[in-house]
Amino acid sequence: MENYRFTAFEKTGETLFDETWTFENDETAKLNGQQQIEEKGVANKTHRLVNASGKLILFHV
Repeated sequence: MENYRFTAFEKTGETLFDETWTFENDETAKLNGQQQIEEKGVANKTHRLVNASGKLILFHV
């Protein structure tokens, strides 16, 4: 299991979420992360999901 950092922001720069999520690998993180983002209602907000080494897994502006 690996840790991934999820952050979501308003256009003003206000942080909506800054969380650590755990997934098996990057592919699982991409699929399950997108689902969690939609459940949180921030799919259309600026957000990113990166792995522990800083690789960008998901990004939306």
